[in-house]
Amino acid sequence: MNEPTRPVERRQWSDDLLTVTSLTDTALVLFDPAGGGFRANQAAVTLAQRLRRAPGDDEGGAVSGLLAKIPEGAWDSALADQSWQGEVLVEAHSMVLEIKLFTEAGRGQLRFATFADVTLRSSRVVELQRRHDELESTYQRLAGTQQQLLQSEKMASIGQLAAGVAHEINNPVGYIQSNLATLQDYVSALFELQTAYVDALESDDPSASREALAAKRERLDIDFITGDLPQLMEESREGIDRVTKIVQDLKDFSRIGPDEAMRPSDIQKGLESTLNIVWNDLKYKVNIEKYYSPLPLVECHASEINQVLMNLLINAGQAIHERGTIALATGADDGEAWVSISDSGCGMPDEVLQRIFDPFYTTKPIGHGTGLGLAICYSIVAKHHGRIEVSSRLGTGTTFRVVLPVSQPVVDA
Repeated sequence: MNEPTRPVERRQWSDDLLTVTSLTDTALVLFDPAGGGFRANQAAVTLAQRLRRAPGDDEGGAVSGLLAKIPEGAWDSALADQSWQGEVLVEAHSMVLEIKLFTEAGRGQLRFATFADVTLRSSRVVELQRRHDELESTYQRLAGTQQQLLQSEKMASIGQLAAGVAHEINNPVGYIQSNLATLQDYVSALFELQTAYVDALESDDPSASREALAAKRERLDIDFITGDLPQLMEESREGIDRVTKIVQDLKDFSRIGPDEAMRPSDIQKGLESTLNIVWNDLKYKVNIEKYYSPLPLVECHASEINQVLMNLLINAGQAIHERGTIALATGADDGEAWVSISDSGCGMPDEVLQRIFDPFYTTKPIGHGTGLGLAICYSIVAKHHGRIEVSSRLGTGTTFRVVLPVSQPVVDA
């Protein structure tokens, strides 16, 4: 169908219809069903003249220029489907164009088109998309920075414990080394006695060597060796097990795995491993009391929860200046598992308690703390959909309680 190109008189449409079109702010053009004429309301005329940047232009010519932008085939689609809608570009302006067909009593099928300038909306969409992209990029950078801070704080915590961990390793290694030297002497003595027995057995009269063998056995102190050897081997085995456990615990803490899925983990075992790592810093001034209850496996990143527990244990030890007690407790109820760490240390006033999870807030002297430890703990627990509860009384002590859901909530895709 050809596009209407000229305005026609109002007699083609009812007064009621023309009145309605004149009152609306929507740019609307009615089309003559008998030919190629049209009638535009004032909103359409104003829009057409503004787009042509010629307010004094002939109204019919301005609207005709607007109608000329209707895409080829739009009319046929409108006739087939009773309507057509699309977006057209008019003088660098984005326009939403809609063509509809309707029937007016006594006049048969009529057609009209509406135009809406969405340039501003489109530019807003572009701007919103740009800002969204910027926010997404910033979020990704912050997520990367957070992960770096997480790992840095983890390694800083282990760094503070390095001397203690080295001492814990050196002790068993030291007596293993000593035991090996003693074992070497024992083996030499046993080989010497064995050689003497072999020589006696190969002689013409083995019984004649009996007194000499007894004397050699006494000189080599074989009876003491056979009594001491099992204990020496047991001590050495315990030392190797101790070193192996510490190395394995450190390996668990050094594993990042941010992209790994959360897995069911034994957080009570994690608490014991963590205590093993920090024990050298605690054992000279702290008594440990344990009040464990059976726990289900908890869906989590075990290494990150271990980092939380390590930080809380270190803080508990630092809160005790001379001698004190740290009580460890575990439990589970209502689909949640919890670990509490209580110390008999100095406690905290309310004004400090309210800020302990703020990043970079610390009461320690400059150079002795980053102020990130508890903030990162809070972030880790929040990521696990859990919470950290804390209570403290000045001069009495502090209790931290880490509460985690046994199963992570299902997030809708």
